[in-house]
Amino acid sequence: MTALRPLGSSDLHVFPLALGGNVFGWTADETASFAVLDAYAAAGGNFIDTADMYSSWAPGHQGGESETVIGNWLASRGNRSDILIATKVGAHPRYKGLKAATIKAGVEESLRRLRTEYIDLYYTHFDDPEVPVEEIITALDQLVKAGKVRALGASNIGAERLAASLVFSEREGLARYVALQPHYNLVSRDTYEGELLDTVLRHGLSVVPYAALASGFLTGKYRPGATVDSPRAGRAAEYLESERGARVLAALDRIAGARDAEIATVALAWLSAQPIVVAPLASARSTEQLPALLAAVDLELTPEELAKLTAASA
Repeated sequence: MTALRPLGSSDLHVFPLALGGNVFGWTADETASFAVLDAYAAAGGNFIDTADMYSSWAPGHQGGESETVIGNWLASRGNRSDILIATKVGAHPRYKGLKAATIKAGVEESLRRLRTEYIDLYYTHFDDPEVPVEEIITALDQLVKAGKVRALGASNIGAERLAASLVFSEREGLARYVALQPHYNLVSRDTYEGELLDTVLRHGLSVVPYAALASGFLTGKYRPGATVDSPRAGRAAEYLESERGARVLAALDRIAGARDAEIATVALAWLSAQPIVVAPLASARSTEQLPALLAAVDLELTPEELAKLTAASA
């Protein structure tokens, strides 16, 4: 059985692959979503990531569709205590920003849709520079004290604001961020590696990178001349046009071939091996896409393989 990993200074222990819920209620209907969730849980997975705004970008959607699907699944399976649910606040069309009143209203809506009394990990989805960190942290601390949230995380935040938030939490004895969810993968390293990584290391946070497969580019299905039927095809295809993208794909091809592994598996294994990354975040809209993701949990790349991928993606 795969060992769970501690999440920062919290008492949460997570499966080393987080299942992204952005596709649930969007490109995966409830039946397909339930099948993916069942297969992930059957493999030992316990860490499901969503957000209140998923999938507000789709025509006819309001936001909250993903949380609703996950809530229905939890209720139908009766497995709430076995699953860790991460969701986010700040980007729902009706609850934008991180004012205290917005956070408090947003969490109630998430709890209702998820059909639960508590959220295991609650992220601020995007930083809101117009709101002082003192107001944000105080509001989040109140949710923890009320038992509505077990642990806190931040996503899409700069090093300076993250550090200020952590210093305030520590000085005032309030709940603190235990996890960071940055945009980080083999072809997107620039915004995370540097000051943000230094801050995370200094304060002992865990990292749960999103877009771990670069919108599908790191699955290897996007090639020159290939047509892929996916809503994310345009974004993934952009990586093909860069020198870095071509170098990374070539290195992944070589290592995946030598290890008899899927390209996505190798890309996730590289990410898992990076300092303080506890669980890369990847989504699957069908059960057929899941095995390549789950296989990364058991694939340990050699130092030489890691170095080749790191060099190719520099």
